[in-house]
Amino acid sequence: MFLGLSSRKMAVGMRFLQLFAAVLAFCFVPANSDWIPATATFYGGADGSDTMGGACGYENLYVAGYGINNVALSTALFNDGASCGQCYAIICDTSKTDMCKPGTSITVSATNFCPPNWDLPSDNSGWCNPPRHHFDMSQPSWENIGIYRAGIIPVFYQQVKCWKQGGVRFTINGFNYFELVLVANIAGSGSIKSMSVKGTNTAWIPMSRNWGANWHCLSGLVGQALSFAITSTGGQYLVFQDVVPAWWQFGQTFTTWRQFDY
Repeated sequence: MFLGLSSRKMAVGMRFLQLFAAVLAFCFVPANSDWIPATATFYGGADGSDTMGGACGYENLYVAGYGINNVALSTALFNDGASCGQCYAIICDTSKTDMCKPGTSITVSATNFCPPNWDLPSDNSGWCNPPRHHFDMSQPSWENIGIYRAGIIPVFYQQVKCWKQGGVRFTINGFNYFELVLVANIAGSGSIKSMSVKGTNTAWIPMSRNWGANWHCLSGLVGQALSFAITSTGGQYLVFQDVVPAWWQFGQTFTTWRQFDY
């Protein structure tokens, strides 16, 4: 049977569209080892309001410099809080599901912890159980790459550079001889490897991670201007000289102009 000219054109056109769709899908299945397979769900409501706060301690994520594109990490990724602030590019794995939005990606910041649920199997709702790599994303960020009714999707991810507006921010909490410092809005690698504090009348004092992005020391620093020395997880060392004035009080936040590149 012979096709008419218009029918031939239509058949060729349909074949082209099929090939184009196949190529497009292939383009979003990474072929190199920089991309790591994982899964992703969402939480926090359509406006993401219930993702505020979290296990990193950032509280209001807009004020802290992280916004609505945030994520809670499974145990294997959270690393006892050492991953707080890190940024991840995530794409849906179109080779495993038709619940992706092809051609899309999203970059999110780690601001919370997705705890394991030992009462559920890791392949059936215990998504954050070790050793799974799983992202529980804010709903607005998740819907950039997945169709709502899917609930969970296979993804690929990689850690990427964080970009921030303004400099690093320090919030001083605690009391008396206990200083608890929240460090936020970190660019580059997004997270801290080590940190020290120096008062006007002291030498450099090593600080320890207390929880999430909060670091502490046990020293009497009230009434002294404070400087901080930080090494990022990317290996960059910066000194924030006298960024906290001598008149500081617990509960105050101080913004700097300096920022990490890596």
